[in-house]
Amino acid sequence: MPKLTVVAHDGTRFELDAASGSTVMENAVKNSVPGIEAECGGACACATCHVYVDDGWTEKVGKPEVMEEDMLDFAFEPNSTSRLSCQIKMTDELDGLIVRVPERQA
Repeated sequence: MPKLTVVAHDGTRFELDAASGSTVMENAVKNSVPGIEAECGGACACATCHVYVDDGWTEKVGKPEVMEEDMLDFAFEPNSTSRLSCQIKMTDELDGLIVRVPERQA
């Protein structure tokens, strides 16, 4: 089972066991990580599960698809490592992934 670390805006670290095939968003919501609102429930129809992928993981996580890029336009202070956590599926290759929650969601 891959490990996932979600760092809340206040610096609190949530070390999670994430089932392969689940999304970062699903794991954050299930474990009550503050700042992940997930208003659309993972349909890539909002930007309320925005996270910053740790620099060391951006290549492995990959770039957003076109629809996700469009939604990231609505995110709070997006940058080159921004992703919607509902679009990042956990795999064994992502074991140890670190993401950070922004100050607020859009």
